[in-house]
Amino acid sequence: MKVLVLGGSGFVGRALLEQLQRAGHTATVPTRRERQARELGPLPAVTVVRGDVLGTPGFLERLLPGHDAVVNLIAVLQGSEARFEQVHVQWPHRLARACVSAGVSRLIHVSALGVGDQAPSRYLRSKSRGELTLQAVPGLRATVLRPSVIFGARDRFLNLFASLQALAPVMPLAGASAQFQPVWVEDVAQALLRCLEWDDTAGKTYEIAGPQVYTLRELVRLTGALSGHPRPILPLPGPLATVQALVLECLPGEPMMSRDNLASMRVPNIATGQLPGLEALGIQAASLAAIAPRYLAPGQAEGRLDTLRAKR
Repeated sequence: MKVLVLGGSGFVGRALLEQLQRAGHTATVPTRRERQARELGPLPAVTVVRGDVLGTPGFLERLLPGHDAVVNLIAVLQGSEARFEQVHVQWPHRLARACVSAGVSRLIHVSALGVGDQAPSRYLRSKSRGELTLQAVPGLRATVLRPSVIFGARDRFLNLFASLQALAPVMPLAGASAQFQPVWVEDVAQALLRCLEWDDTAGKTYEIAGPQVYTLRELVRLTGALSGHPRPILPLPGPLATVQALVLECLPGEPMMSRDNLASMRVPNIATGQLPGLEALGIQAASLAAIAPRYLAPGQAEGRLDTLRAKR
């Protein structure tokens, strides 16, 4: 199978590419950045193409012919209403139409838990509209995955909190009671692979979550303990949490948190149980407690700081 992986140079994309290669498939990954192209070079089953699928007219349409399926991992966590609309709604619709026109009917689209047209954040509402646009394209055979927060050695979630606790004497924490069901990146990649290989997953939506629910406070406490820098956690009440998010939005670079992120956390980031999950794909979810100690240990501090710098 030849797969076009959009967003393949990112955290989840790299895990997927490695699994595709092990399974005997080939992949094409477009990227705008020279560094990412070099990093993907050692994977012999991956063809890296320099270019911008979102911004260059006709580039996507030239890439599609010859592929058997497409995986869409392109998303943004921060931005204006217009930015979310562009990336989460207009882009999937354009992609779906281009796929059908090119005779590539199979699309795996990654969304998020908690989506809905009445969700409290722009992120979740736009993700919901993006799913709906796929249903409006005749001839498309799409599968939608809704993951919880994804963790792993290169994540920008647990690694971020470990890095912050190495630097700060106390952790002021917005959304401390927010609920998450963290899922290992390798399980997400395996789920994507199964959806590509199992034809009967077309037309279905899967909730991709780990085996245990945590509050954000519990996750921050765990990362501090595992990284060797446990810090007191100071939960922030609503108004102070909003102020903190506003201040972080004003800092240079991509914010560590925004007011829209804070709004998203008002919806539990956990599986509803009303849709099939990893078990339906033959995958037993790995626990965070079993995986996180491998990369949050004190000796990995420099790698965590590199992760934090890359985010900024």
